[in-house]
Amino acid sequence: MVALARKTLVYEWRRFLPAIVAVGFSGLLQLLQAALVLGIFGSAAVYITGSSGDLWAGYPGTQSVNLGRSIDAGVEMRLRMDPDVTAVEPFHWVDADWRGPSDTGGVSVFVSGINARPDGLMFAHALPLSLRARLNEPDAVIVDRADLENLGVGVGDTAVINGHRVRVVGVSSGLRALGGVNVVASLATAATLDTDPSNANRMTYFVAKLRDPALATDVAARLRGDRAFGSYDVWTARDFARRSQLYWILDTGAGAGVLFLAGIVFLVGAVITSQTLIAAVIGSVREYATLNALGVGVGALRKVVMEQAFWVGALGLIGSSVLGAIALAIARARNVPVSLGPWTTAVCLLLCMSLAIVSGLAAMRSLHRADPATLLR
Repeated sequence: MVALARKTLVYEWRRFLPAIVAVGFSGLLQLLQAALVLGIFGSAAVYITGSSGDLWAGYPGTQSVNLGRSIDAGVEMRLRMDPDVTAVEPFHWVDADWRGPSDTGGVSVFVSGINARPDGLMFAHALPLSLRARLNEPDAVIVDRADLENLGVGVGDTAVINGHRVRVVGVSSGLRALGGVNVVASLATAATLDTDPSNANRMTYFVAKLRDPALATDVAARLRGDRAFGSYDVWTARDFARRSQLYWILDTGAGAGVLFLAGIVFLVGAVITSQTLIAAVIGSVREYATLNALGVGVGALRKVVMEQAFWVGALGLIGSSVLGAIALAIARARNVPVSLGPWTTAVCLLLCMSLAIVSGLAAMRSLHRADPATLLR
């Protein structure tokens, strides 16, 4: 009977092609949606994931890395006093206004003041050493390659940030921020761009490197309990990144909209696929009735339908995987923020396969017409 299911698909492929296309298109949309969600909301934590720090110290209750407030500089000393901490460096965040040489108007930017040394923790995974060294030049800044058009500049051009002239000394990839444009500068340059005099001796975050990253949770709990150096909190890099991403996904309402759209895609795909399979079963009802008259039970016929549903799902997923890989490659070439891991891919493909299986279960209800008496009509 399994061979019958495959042969039916081969010889009656026109009947099953719409179902295969429906499953494939649904799978493609699920993959692209997941990639966009992970890419866009993942950029909210690019400051954390692009850095090599194990711990982040910031203002208590900070929901996302871009919502940080300045803390006392004494927190740095507290971090350095811990025996498990091997390196500490500040991160100076400045909300600023960008005025480029082109007529682009004012652009809101996030200035990230980092340690420009070769062994710096901030953006260690996003900035090559040769590019990082250029930040030591006076008033030097680096931007993401995808933001050049929005900022209206090119490498070597000058612009004005908060009334202070800066020069773009290089571009990199992986610096795009969610909700604004990220501009990377040295700590000295960021200090000159900060128009708030109260932040002269304060930093937004302190990033720490541990001797053993596996102890990050324990060290964070130990440091969090000390209030002698002012009001601050300590998170592991993993927890702070997840905290920032969940804030944008859940608290801003954007994630609910994406989940709703994913549900609509799944529902429409299920309806189209099930109706196509039902039509295919009804179209072959006389053949099924003949098999039933020859002694083939309804249970065996149901297995044929489910086998057909499985192959419809498998063929559709193959097509969606190939088209998805091509679409993601094009998106990355166009600097579209997309990210798709193996677990997320597996979940999306499993959802689409379940769509085909559910459609097969719905199609089995049409087998009640496969009665031998229909051959006499």
